[in-house]
Parts: sequence; C-alpha cells; structure tokens
Amino acid sequence: MDCTQPGTRVEGLGRISLWEIDMKESVRIFRFIIVGTLNALITALVIWVLMKGVGCNYLWSNIAGYVAALVNNFFWSKYWIFSSRSGKFEREVPLFLVAFGCAYGLQFLSLLLMVEIGDMNEYLAQFLGLFVYGAVNFTMNKRLTFTRKQ
Repeated sequence: MDCTQPGTRVEGLGRISLWEIDMKESVRIFRFIIVGTLNALITALVIWVLMKGVGCNYLWSNIAGYVAALVNNFFWSKYWIFSSRSGKFEREVPLFLVAFGCAYGLQFLSLLLMVEIGDMNEYLAQFLGLFVYGAVNFTMNKRLTFTRKQ
C-alpha cells in the first residue's frame, strides 16, 4: 500500500490520508499507555502487597500481579484501544491469551536475567519488566488478536 499520496484508498477504509492513519494510530497508542498505566498500577500493587505485606517470593508475586491485570487488560483492549466490538470472543480470547503468554514469558525471562544474572534490585527489575511486557503485548494484540480482518 502506498500511503505517500493524500487521499490514498485503503482497503476497507475508503479514501483517507496518511495523516488520518497516523492520527488513529497515535490515539490507539495513547489509549494503550493509559490502560497500560492502569494495568501497571494493578500489577505493581499486587506484587508489592505480596512481597512486602505477605512475604511472598518475587517470582510468585510477579505471576499473581500479571494475572490480576489480565482480565482488565482484555476488556479495555477489546472495546477501547482496538475497538473490536464486532470481533468474536471465541477467536479473540485464545489469541489474547497467546499474546499474554508471549509478552509475559519475555517479561519473566528479562526479570530472571536482571535479578539473577544482573544482580538488579527485585523491585527495579519488576518495574523495567513492565516495559518489555507492554511492547510485546501491544504489538501482538494489534497484529494478531484484534485485527480488522475477522
């Protein structure tokens, strides 16, 4: 698709300009940042309560924190970030779980590497892992879970 010319025809979208595509993507990324911040707060709160308040291991606390934010993330992603109101739950839920698994797996691996090999503070490593998770999660959900082609 050549979007270099104003008024380019984009399949399924009619005639739109490159600026409109960029604006829609900017809004989507901004919404993802808002929801990601909410999810990060949920995740961080659960991790902090479990590590500090209950004395749980940082790995178990990490798992619980990410699972706690999972359902919240799905509904905000489906209805607000990617506006997939016409999508089928039976298609999107498994794909969302695959995206979650990949994002979480890479985040968990980076957490282990930062703490166990890099000797980084566990709380700082948890925080930095949020960015690994967010980047993978956004990319996979945009390209796999909530695609326009249903």
